[in-house]
Amino acid sequence: MQAFERLLIIMDELREQCPWDKKQTNETLRHLTIEETYELSDAILNNDSEEIKKELGDLFLHLVFYSRIGQEKEQFDVTDVLNSVCDKLVHRHPHIYGDTQVSGAEEVKQNWEQIKLKEANGNKTVLGGVPNSMPSLVKAMRMQDKAAQVGFDWPNKEDVWGKVDEELQEFKEAEGPEKEEEFGDLLFSLVNYARWLKINPDDALEKTNKKFKYRFECIEKYAKEQGLDMNEMTLQEMDEIWEQAKTNGV
Repeated sequence: MQAFERLLIIMDELREQCPWDKKQTNETLRHLTIEETYELSDAILNNDSEEIKKELGDLFLHLVFYSRIGQEKEQFDVTDVLNSVCDKLVHRHPHIYGDTQVSGAEEVKQNWEQIKLKEANGNKTVLGGVPNSMPSLVKAMRMQDKAAQVGFDWPNKEDVWGKVDEELQEFKEAEGPEKEEEFGDLLFSLVNYARWLKINPDDALEKTNKKFKYRFECIEKYAKEQGLDMNEMTLQEMDEIWEQAKTNGV
């Protein structure tokens, strides 16, 4: 707690004395917060505990910064922010702080969504809590998950895969502008199937991105070492290096 108090003191000093910190607003900090969140995501995917610690510190700074701005506007302060989340956690965990009985984690998630809908200042619809600006792949997963918590879901994963097959066929048959729409439907159904397999589609895609980046950079490295222009390399030459990178386990 002493470290948190130290951060609050430093934030006050920076806000009062530093020209850059003085001029920041919620709007100017927003894109920086998004950047810091992605940096934390990278650190987690890389399983880099030192970077995770560093990026968590950066996010703590941002949370304190927003709280300080709220205090200046006489809207809320950091104590209000922390009490708010504590009250929410207690209220949404009646199996811990009340008499509710649950059979497991899935029932906890279902209760959470039901409680949110009943709160006076909570979401008025099941999907109301999904941010509009959330990346589309993550948004699809969250919407499907939330809908499932209130019973809007397929009975089994075989039916879900049947929907994937159906959407794939519709995509193949589509022409013109419909092609894009059907591709979106296909992606949405694949995300749903991933949810049934307890695969996070965003994590899965990012791991594939990293593999592609590594293998392609192997081709670039080879071309540079051999004094070659990649545009002059044949596809077969590039494929051979690509396959060699695969055999290295990446």
